[in-house]
Amino acid sequence: MEIVFLCVANSARSQIAEGLARSMAPEGVRVQSAGSVPTKVRPESIEVMSELGIDISSHYSKSIDDVGLENASLVVTLCAEESCPVLPPNIRHLHWPVPDPAGDPDHPDTLEGFRKARSEIQSLLTEFFSNPRPLL
Repeated sequence: MEIVFLCVANSARSQIAEGLARSMAPEGVRVQSAGSVPTKVRPESIEVMSELGIDISSHYSKSIDDVGLENASLVVTLCAEESCPVLPPNIRHLHWPVPDPAGDPDHPDTLEGFRKARSEIQSLLTEFFSNPRPLL
């Protein structure tokens, strides 16, 4: 099984989801992330993941074309306020609308916004991996 996490820049939410999912997924689950307009992994993403002992410092932003959605068993989009990547109709898909931590007006301290996004994604992944799914 392969899960691909998507957002726009592949710099924060999808990178955080990839790192968390790799640490939480059952044996045999492959995890990747990508973005529709990839940029670079935000240092805040690396920092908040290191707080959990998860090293994503070697991660880099990838485009959807780089990961190839045709092999994905499931695609999870993490966009909230911006436009999510458009997916082919035959792709199994979940949508988790997590606000962009870099633009979180409730948390002007950027690092706190990233922690909030990380916690939300971690909760969603805990629920996902703990409940039986036809995909797993």
